[in-house]
Amino acid sequence: MDGAGIGGRDGVGGVGMSSTGRRTPRWWAGGLAWGLWGLVVLGWAGTALVDRLLRQAGMPAAAWLSGPAAPGVVAAVSAATVGAVLGGRRPRHPVGWLLLALGLATTFQAFATVYARHGLVARPGALPAASYLAGPSVGMFTLILSLAGFILLLTPTGSLPSPRWRWPARTVAAATALGLLAAVTYPRPLEPEYPEPGNPLSVPALEALLGVAFPASALLVLVGLLAAAGSLVGRFRHARGVERQQLRWLAFGAALAMVALLVAAVALETSRGGLFQTATGVAIALLPLATGASILRYRLYDLDRIISRTVAYGLLTVLLGVGYAGVVLGLGRLLPRGSSLVVAAATLAVAALFQPARRRVQEAVDRRFNRRRHDAAQTIAGFSARLRDELDLGTLTGELLAVVDQTMEPTRTSLWLRPQPGPGGTARPR
Repeated sequence: MDGAGIGGRDGVGGVGMSSTGRRTPRWWAGGLAWGLWGLVVLGWAGTALVDRLLRQAGMPAAAWLSGPAAPGVVAAVSAATVGAVLGGRRPRHPVGWLLLALGLATTFQAFATVYARHGLVARPGALPAASYLAGPSVGMFTLILSLAGFILLLTPTGSLPSPRWRWPARTVAAATALGLLAAVTYPRPLEPEYPEPGNPLSVPALEALLGVAFPASALLVLVGLLAAAGSLVGRFRHARGVERQQLRWLAFGAALAMVALLVAAVALETSRGGLFQTATGVAIALLPLATGASILRYRLYDLDRIISRTVAYGLLTVLLGVGYAGVVLGLGRLLPRGSSLVVAAATLAVAALFQPARRRVQEAVDRRFNRRRHDAAQTIAGFSARLRDELDLGTLTGELLAVVDQTMEPTRTSLWLRPQPGPGGTARPR
């Protein structure tokens, strides 16, 4: 998992190294990754088709895409998309392929579930091989949890946090295999909807043991997922440089996801199903996006600026919205109801307040969340003020170098001044 491509970087120059020592073109890895992404899209199209058959059979509640599981579409497509990008650009990094596997597992679970429901419950015998998909559709739950745990465990470096994580990782992998085997061979995988033993792959003699093995393995995988999430905290404490910036991107994505989940919880309490599904989908999609950005190192060192801009424009939207509502309500009491002057006045007031409010909010947010940028702006403003009154070139040179050192923090600074021509046209050094 830590192997490097040509030149010590993954896929540099469009080639990598296969296990046999032969060079593998990067386009091959990209073609495979996007081919798997296409399977995810086709899987959801098939799920939508079988959902339609379930509704026609009088079982709309059993459809997948019309229920609260609809955010699973966002999870699968976002994970598969980020995985395809990572697989094409960083084919040696395992997280990209794990994200693709997560998208495929989520898609297969949805398709196999509705296919088995229609072929075994809604219209028995209407679809071929429906009984063969009932068990695997249940076992995908354990596989999805396991893949999510390994993604967290291997992000962002592509390797385990330390050698002591090898045995926990192997234990989770074994529990995942046990859970899949138990689900595939259980005689009644669709109970209580379909309590009859109709699984052709079942082992009836082990029914009691399999009934205990599946929940036990799922619990062990869930514990592994929580441990993998905790490993990110340990990584961050010991990380330095680039890896620390990568983990900050993950933390930023997790924070935004938590906000979206809070919105989803409020929407659920107020019975707003559309907002609940939208907020849940956003929360699910943010984590793969943050993972991809951290691994690809896209705008890695701009995080402070992105956070400050996000917070600033969020506060600005709230303030201007409150101001607009206040103007509308205030003028609504003085002018006739339905007057267009109310809307026009409120719009003009908000437009006039936008730039001053944006500057003040941005300064306040930078002072709190992007202190380096705020201090740099203050230093440059002070230097500009002194520049108008200072005439000595030696003093200006020293101050300019000091400003560059404070704002940009380079390892070395030097200043070159072009020589001025002398009276006879020859250069006169300064």
